[in-house]
Amino acid sequence: MTEVTKDEFTEEGKIVRKIRSFVRREGRLTKGQESAMTECWPTMGIDFSEEKLVWSEVFGNDNPVVLEIGFGMGASLVEMAKNAPEKNFIGIEVHSPGVGGCLSLAREAGLTNLRVMCHDAVEVFEHMIPDSSLATLQLFFPDPWHKKRHHKRRIVKAEFAEMIRTKLMDGGIFHMATDWENYAEHMLEVMSVAPGYSNTSETNDYIPRPDDRPLTKFEARGHRLGHGVWDLKFARVK
Repeated sequence: MTEVTKDEFTEEGKIVRKIRSFVRREGRLTKGQESAMTECWPTMGIDFSEEKLVWSEVFGNDNPVVLEIGFGMGASLVEMAKNAPEKNFIGIEVHSPGVGGCLSLAREAGLTNLRVMCHDAVEVFEHMIPDSSLATLQLFFPDPWHKKRHHKRRIVKAEFAEMIRTKLMDGGIFHMATDWENYAEHMLEVMSVAPGYSNTSETNDYIPRPDDRPLTKFEARGHRLGHGVWDLKFARVK
């Protein structure tokens, strides 16, 4: 999941640069993904609209809501939802095969506490996510844009942190993870000065991988090769 800017125009014809949270990546769906999309979307999919969601209507209960931006193929999101039935999970992903894959796994697991969207997360947050309503926001392994000239495209920046903060409830958690040390340092730098946040780390930097974030196959392979992974958790304090 990546970030770019999009040129839009005012009524006077002036260019306005608008941040988007992704570069859309289309792909061919497998038969299993396609059938999952067809079968599961009516109950688990949420179409984009310019109206605020009401979580109690979306999930049929008032359980805490955990939202993940960019869930890839959905394996870890499905595992988290399966392991925490007392929570509601919603995932936003722009890669349609990933959405199909997530729905397929969720169908196999018989989940009822997971919903998905296939749309730009920034627009979803702007129009659909109620203020002060999320218990947790997850951003795991976003595109690091590792070349220095591309660092400006990284999603974690001051305006993104502020957007997230307004949607978190008091004490709500913004949980990030990356396997790029330079990006971890960037995340820490941005979040340490972002207003209204407090680092939950005892050492004021990173935290050990929490038990509730599943270890992915990719991550496990990285550990065997000596690669690091950095987790950060910041809480909304005001």
